Amino acid sequence: MTSSARYGMYTLFQKEVRRFLKVTVQTVLTPVVTALLYLLVFGQALEGNVEVYPGVTYSAFLIPGLMMMSIIQNAFANSSSSLIQSKMTGNLVFVLLSPISNLEFFAAFTLAAVVRGVLVALAVYVVAILFVDLPLAAPWAVVVFAVLGSATLGALGVLAGVWAEKFDQLAGFQNFFILPLSFLSGVFYSIHSLPGVWQVVSQFNPFFYLIDGFRYGFFGQADASVWLSLLVSLGFLLAISAVCLLMLQKGYKIRG
Repeated sequence: MTSSARYGMYTLFQKEVRRFLKVTVQTVLTPVVTALLYLLVFGQALEGNVEVYPGVTYSAFLIPGLMMMSIIQNAFANSSSSLIQSKMTGNLVFVLLSPISNLEFFAAFTLAAVVRGVLVALAVYVVAILFVDLPLAAPWAVVVFAVLGSATLGALGVLAGVWAEKFDQLAGFQNFFILPLSFLSGVFYSIHSLPGVWQVVSQFNPFFYLIDGFRYGFFGQADASVWLSLLVSLGFLLAISAVCLLMLQKGYKIRG
């Protein structure tokens, strides 16, 4: 990659980061408040009645799940909303006319989504530990799965933003794909508490491995092997990235 190409990618990345930082109340503060409301409602309702892992309170168990759910929703929203807005207003053409390759275009949007996802998760963590004691058994897993989760959903946001032609289609993608997979991935429960058939179904949900591996970083305990979670999460990211790059190469719904 030449220095001019790196500069172009960095400029687009910087533009995407500045875009969400200008509305911090909406992009960072609101997800934190939402996560704390979940913690307040579910934590108070089930604290003392549910013990998922030995020696781990339910509120502590819940926090990593809420952090990853915030990553999933916000990383996806960052890249998908930016692309659909650019397509609807017509200013995407100026980015496409610039000397930026498909890989650089994809990397800039995905990396900006990583920044937003990690920032929101960190904000949730900082506020949550004021109320709940949270261990940190494997910091490497926390960092790796936070970045993997943000990158995966950022890439998925690029895919959805390229595919969608209007806001309704993007909202449908989020409501019927992203939200169900995130809520049914073990945010609020261990899959071992489910009936046998639903345990099997949950293991086909790629978001489960993101949350489970991330939770392992805090407690050193998880429903699946952390290495399996890492392998599945990395494979899912590579598969989504390959599809995105193929769509960009063909100019699917962005070049007419």
